[in-house]
Amino acid sequence: GVPATYPPEPVNGVMVSGFDSPVCTVVDRSFVHPPEVYDLVRKWTFADFQETSIGPGWHDTALPRLLRGIDTKERIATKLLHRESWDFAMIVFGESDTVGHHFWMFHDPKSPRHRPGHDDAIQKVYERLDAAVASLIDAAGDDVTVGIVSDHGFGGSGDGVVHLNNRLAETGHLAFAPGRDSALKKAALTLTPPAWRGPLFRKFRDLAARAEGRSRFGGIDWTRTRAWSEELNYFPSIRVNLKGREAKGTVEPTDYQSYCRGLCAELEAWGPIARAWMREDLYSSECADRAPDIVLELALEDGYSHSCLRARGGPSFRRLRPEEHVGGKERGMNGNHRPVGVFLWSTPLDAKACSLLDIAPTVYAALDAAGPAMDGRSLLGGGEAVTAVSAAPADRVYTPEQEAVIEKRLRDLGYFE
Repeated sequence: GVPATYPPEPVNGVMVSGFDSPVCTVVDRSFVHPPEVYDLVRKWTFADFQETSIGPGWHDTALPRLLRGIDTKERIATKLLHRESWDFAMIVFGESDTVGHHFWMFHDPKSPRHRPGHDDAIQKVYERLDAAVASLIDAAGDDVTVGIVSDHGFGGSGDGVVHLNNRLAETGHLAFAPGRDSALKKAALTLTPPAWRGPLFRKFRDLAARAEGRSRFGGIDWTRTRAWSEELNYFPSIRVNLKGREAKGTVEPTDYQSYCRGLCAELEAWGPIARAWMREDLYSSECADRAPDIVLELALEDGYSHSCLRARGGPSFRRLRPEEHVGGKERGMNGNHRPVGVFLWSTPLDAKACSLLDIAPTVYAALDAAGPAMDGRSLLGGGEAVTAVSAAPADRVYTPEQEAVIEKRLRDLGYFE
């Protein structure tokens, strides 16, 4: 499916946005730079099958699709590597994440959700990814530094479920309002073909935002609520209904610090929560105010993680029924993220202790390139605690034409208003 020919002249840089592009499951031309690359990469797949309703036979079809997805990405990426003279290339494979979420119960015989079946599915995906890395290295040539990074680790999920908003309601921090759940989002996703969702989202952004807000938060009485959660399983957290920041804020700015500290202490005293941090204890960048006010780490039970799921009313903690063990997105997937991931580098470096913050400074250092000030340190620096790579030259600015091109791309992707 990959065209035999590519743009006749090499291009200066290629970008293909992936699964985190807003409300999209397929590549369209606005995801790609330069536009003439689209015919080459249009078969690059992500989120190309549903992961919510996991019924009989789902795993039988999902595993071959994951393996085919790796095949396609490897084929496209190696062709790009052969066609260009690259200083830096980064390729993201999401198949290891998907297989970990949905096939862990087969892989781990000690899992509380274990069942027989695809016991080697995770191994098959990792073996296929290993072969893809080998092909990419061959395509890149001899003079190449290789890094392999995961943004998190993986582990099994137990049968415990945490409903954070129900907990906040139990402890007097949140009040539910009668019947405000909206069916608009569900209807839109059901009736709209996946290929249309991204363009329609960009065209009707305000309507989409209102539908999303009503779907998630329509059942909350904001006048009697001091804190709430988005109840995201991959990022359990709490937001404070702060006066002057939120439309119907109830917490006075002068009480913010003491309120957050007190709520953190309450949450940590509750068994399903292992840690609760105020965001200022974790983040210090100029964008830190976009983060939730409190970030949570759910407790492990015999090494298996609880799942954070949305609910309005009912218990704050419950056990999954056996028929729920298979899980699915927003239903408690049987494999969950862990904070410690994998980092491999093909040349010696100081990686006794490192974090994701160190990856970008290390890449800049490997390229011997100037970069912006950033958190983290270069792991090629002999262990010095470097807090920033040297700043970019002050005269490195975009022309008005370049700024217009970048603004258009951001608008097309839904990141710029």
